[in-house]
Amino acid sequence: MQVFFNNEFVEDDKVHISPFDRGFQFADGIYEVIRYYPRNFFELDAHLKRLKYGLTELSITFSNVESIEAILTELISRNNLSDKTAIAYIQITRGAQRPRKHSYNDEAVPTFLAYVEEQPINYDTLNNGVKVGIEQDIRWHRCDIKTIALLPNVLSKQRAVQKNLFEIIWHRDGVITEGVQTNVAFVKDDVVYTPPLNNLILPGITRQTVLRLCRSLGIQTSEREIQLNELKNFNEIFLMSTTAEIMPVISIDDVVVGRGVPGNLTKHLQREFQKLH
Repeated sequence: MQVFFNNEFVEDDKVHISPFDRGFQFADGIYEVIRYYPRNFFELDAHLKRLKYGLTELSITFSNVESIEAILTELISRNNLSDKTAIAYIQITRGAQRPRKHSYNDEAVPTFLAYVEEQPINYDTLNNGVKVGIEQDIRWHRCDIKTIALLPNVLSKQRAVQKNLFEIIWHRDGVITEGVQTNVAFVKDDVVYTPPLNNLILPGITRQTVLRLCRSLGIQTSEREIQLNELKNFNEIFLMSTTAEIMPVISIDDVVVGRGVPGNLTKHLQREFQKLH
């Protein structure tokens, strides 16, 4: 696989990251995952805007954001993925710094990595829905930044895999936040509800797209706090993310959602979303 590391295209096995890189030692960095549909990076500008936001919030000086589109396009070509459904991964850390210390200076040069790989759409789960679980959200309070500090996500996702679940939805003291890798929405009486953006929720690009799509279709939306004890009141629930698209939820901790199959409004949004790419 050809990747882009710092300033050059290289084979992935030629990439060498310093043991003193702050991303390696402190998870001091950010990332983005962007869906590629043949000939198109979906919502690329929105992803790059969020990337810039993360860089600003972490005070990482990286001046080459405007070159990322050309880099990703070249990676698609070099890896023969032009006609495939794929994902692009971007990671920027603060760079290497010696000696090791928690504080940082402005002398470190950011480490930049980008790669693309084929990732087909899972139509089976999109058509049939998925099962999810619920856990307490124990992350830090800056979940609006897409950092590489993902250990809570890793542990929750592993528990999901062990329980044969697609995803874990988190709550903080009974208030729903988001999923391990997704934002979440709820449907009742043809209104789409989703938790409001704040420092405890990642501003998902697919979430943003779905809300915009709802407005264009005349579907009413409401961004408000969702209580854990409300879940039984919703007719439909769906997840939203770059890789999952609009994913119907058919049960939560073995409690059936609606009729236990993807709901009509969710399926309608899926069809309209697919027209966008």
